[in-house]
Amino acid sequence: MEESRPKKTPGIAAQETGPGPGCYSLPPTIGFVSHDYTRFASPAYSFHQRLNNSIYLKDASPGPCYYVEPEVTRFGRIRGPSYSMLARPKPPGLPRTPGPGTYSPERVPPPSQQRPPSFSLGARTKYRPVDHVPAPNSYTLPTLLGPRIPSKPSSPCFTISGRNDKGSYSEDLSRTPGPGRYSTTDPNVYLCRLPAFSMLGRLRKPSGAFPTPGPGTHSPEKVIAHWKRSPSYSLGIRHSEYLMPLIADAPEW
Repeated sequence: MEESRPKKTPGIAAQETGPGPGCYSLPPTIGFVSHDYTRFASPAYSFHQRLNNSIYLKDASPGPCYYVEPEVTRFGRIRGPSYSMLARPKPPGLPRTPGPGTYSPERVPPPSQQRPPSFSLGARTKYRPVDHVPAPNSYTLPTLLGPRIPSKPSSPCFTISGRNDKGSYSEDLSRTPGPGRYSTTDPNVYLCRLPAFSMLGRLRKPSGAFPTPGPGTHSPEKVIAHWKRSPSYSLGIRHSEYLMPLIADAPEW
C-alpha cells in the first residue's frame, strides 16, 4: 500500500514574519551618484551656473540700439516752425475802488463851521521785549532759624528729647501688671448658662433622588415589540483566525 503524502496547501501571508517586497531598496540606474554597478551608465551632462557680470567692464554709455531723431544732424537741429495752444489766461482782477453809493456827503459838516475837538482810542501798544533776567522771587535766601549760618549769630535753641524708660516718672518700679491687663471671666463659666439662640441657613428645595421621567414622557402607541413580523437578517463582522480572542473574565486559580 502506498503511504499517504501530506497535502500541500498555499501559505498564508499573515504567518510570514519576514519583510515584504517594499522593504528592499535597489540602487538607482539614473544618475552618477550610487549608480548600480551591474548596469552600464550612459554619459551624463550638466549645465554650468551663470558667470558673474563683474568680469566685464561696465560702461554708462548707451548701446548701439539707441534711437536718434532724424531732425538732429551734425549741423544742429533742423526742423520747421511748430506751434502749441496755451491755456486760457485768467481775467484781470477788477480794481477795488469804492462805488458812487459808498460815499455819504450828508454826514460831512460844512467846512466853514467850527467843530469841537474829537478823540479816538488807539490800538494797544506792543509789550517791551522780555529781559532774560530772573525775577526777585527767584532768589532763595538762607534761613535764619537754627545754628547753621556761620555769618549770623544764632539764639539758643532747645529740643524735646524722647521719653526714657529708666529714671523717669513713668518707670514701672514694681513691674506689676495694671488693672487693664486682666481679662474678665465669662459669667457662663461660674453661673447658670444663659439661653442662646442661632439662625440656621436657608433650607434647600427637596429634589428627587432619581431623575425618573414623568407619565407623559412615555409613548406606548409607538411600541411594536409585541407585533408579529417577518424574520430579518444582518451581516456580521469578519473575524480573523489569527487574532487573540477577547477574554472578559479571567479565571481565578
